[in-house]
Amino acid sequence: MPRIAIIGGSGVYDPKLLENIRKEKVKTPYGDVAVKIGTYKGEEIAFLPRHGEKHSVPPHKINYHANIWALHELGVERILATSAVGSLNEEMKPGDFVVLDQLLDFSKSRHYTFYDGEDSPHERKFVAHVDFTDPYCPELRKALITAARELGFSYHPVGTYACMEGPRFETRAEIRALRILGADVVGMTQCPEAVLARELEMCYASVAIVTNFAAGISQTKLTHSEVVELMAKKSEEIKYLLMKAVEHIPQERRCGCKDALKGATGE
Repeated sequence: MPRIAIIGGSGVYDPKLLENIRKEKVKTPYGDVAVKIGTYKGEEIAFLPRHGEKHSVPPHKINYHANIWALHELGVERILATSAVGSLNEEMKPGDFVVLDQLLDFSKSRHYTFYDGEDSPHERKFVAHVDFTDPYCPELRKALITAARELGFSYHPVGTYACMEGPRFETRAEIRALRILGADVVGMTQCPEAVLARELEMCYASVAIVTNFAAGISQTKLTHSEVVELMAKKSEEIKYLLMKAVEHIPQERRCGCKDALKGATGE
């Protein structure tokens, strides 16, 4: 039973560093999910490509509920995620890693919770208001930072992610507004993924890979092809970073993620 999962974002579709890989289809109240499970240094790890193995699912159509529920059903307690981002911070350059610590959500049409009361499609038919003051697990963030430092990668230990609806890139005005609000990087996939993991009391952390400077900062037209090209160049580093981070994840959880529902349901 895997206690750790990796959610691969753009450009991270194949867990090549895992051994003895098998595929499992997990049934959830939100649909079936295909997950790969393999081992790394004796640790069983689940791998899920967020956009599908061929990047066929756009950000606003990802079945975040099914993905997170499926990992929870498998027994996963901790999730390491990757995401490709544009930078609003000149110090965070293309090719840099950013270990996210805060989140701004500007998505518009997504479903944000597992807890819809009587309308919930599963047995947890109650309403919950989980604390989300710090959206990313401190233990997993520490593991990622330690791994990046040991590997000598160019990284930033904190960063605020602004989640946009997509699939289009942002306007100059939107980027100006996001900078004023304190965002460092911008992407399209952290919400509701991080929220749903917290609602199921799973630890979640994400390392962002800067692929370009955002609109109005970049002097050239933004294209998805440049994202793909940079992610291809960084793919091996990303995999080594994730696997090194796995080595630093403690066996016992001492963070608050595991108790997220305590006091959240009013019961």
